[in-house]
Amino acid sequence: MYLLGFIGVGNMGGALARATAKTVPGEQILLSNRTPAKAQALAQELGCRAADAATVAEQAQFIFLGVKPKDMAACLDEIRPILTARGGGFTLVSMAAGLDTAAIQALAGHPWPVIRLCPNTPVAVGKGLTAWCSKDTAPEDEQTLADAMAASGLWDRCPENQMDVASVLGGCTPAFAYMFIEALSDGAVRCGMTRTQALAYAAKAVEGAAALCGAGDKHPGTLKDAVCSPGGSTIEGVLTLEKNAFRSAAAEAVTAAVEKTRRMGK
Repeated sequence: MYLLGFIGVGNMGGALARATAKTVPGEQILLSNRTPAKAQALAQELGCRAADAATVAEQAQFIFLGVKPKDMAACLDEIRPILTARGGGFTLVSMAAGLDTAAIQALAGHPWPVIRLCPNTPVAVGKGLTAWCSKDTAPEDEQTLADAMAASGLWDRCPENQMDVASVLGGCTPAFAYMFIEALSDGAVRCGMTRTQALAYAAKAVEGAAALCGAGDKHPGTLKDAVCSPGGSTIEGVLTLEKNAFRSAAAEAVTAAVEKTRRMGK
């Protein structure tokens, strides 16, 4: 019996596998993928075992369903006979956006225990955010999975009716942040800095700001004001962002992504 098994090791599944491999011995992790060579390469990197989806379904205690929402029905159709034959002793772990725990149980054809995750790719480097909720799971199993994810970053229980929002704040925000970092570096390059140095500086500045924001109870607006000296360069830049609807664009991006996520679950 393996502790963890991954069906699908794409960007998100692979990131979760890397995160868990920091705390779980490789010999307790199974990896499978539609393209076997991808699972084999990651297994070699992490010291895990590559297998197929059937083996994961048969031998893993926690079965990570790392497939897109549109492919979830086909994935569960394929492994349903194996799960039925096992009769229990496993937990389905879904990271499919928009599909709630009840939907996963319905697609699986049985109310098996389900843990739903909304992770993001920075889990691979221990700086991630994973919101989670569960249905019909035992507390000891929830703790076992939390322990396995201990090196991933923030692991936070979330009400299921807020999971779509959590999936956007956690899962989509890195893409928004990468765009911001790239744009900042574009401005620096225009002002004469090399691209390599501009990207390094912009990324480190954003990382530091995020760390400071998460370190205490100060509102982001208060932290922003502390940087804006009267008549200084920072307030000039802030007002330029405001002129171009920076905050409105960010809020609208979150809203649009949440609405899309909710449509994906229907």
